[in-house]
Amino acid sequence: MSELFDAFGLQLPLLIAQAVNFGVLMVVLWYLLYKPVMATLETRRQKIASGVAAAEMAEAKAATADAEAAKVVHGAETEAEGIVSVARESAQSERTRIIKEAEARAASVEKDAEARAKEDAARLLRDSEKEIARLSVLAAEKVIRSK
Repeated sequence: MSELFDAFGLQLPLLIAQAVNFGVLMVVLWYLLYKPVMATLETRRQKIASGVAAAEMAEAKAATADAEAAKVVHGAETEAEGIVSVARESAQSERTRIIKEAEARAASVEKDAEARAKEDAARLLRDSEKEIARLSVLAAEKVIRSK
């Protein structure tokens, strides 16, 4: 085997020294480079995984919030329709009340006007009777004086 090494120009002590150097370099690189790089890669992988999980969670929350917002808007629309309906009914009943009140006032004013008209007619009748009586007395007086 020594002939084979000599044929290729290899020296066994030098080869062993290079193998030991290579082993030491591998161990040093393993502890100083490979482990920290792998730890950094693992940390980044975990951060990416947590970012993806947070994004999925945020997406789920957004979907839930959208559904809840739609539910709230629907409830508000229903409530608004109810309020408008109640307001319309209230306005209609108020309108009816005002119309009845106006009709009652009109009837009252009409009765008052009729009563005043009757009273005025009766007063005018009394005044005209008095005037007729006075004119009759004057006419009778004139007739008596002329006879």
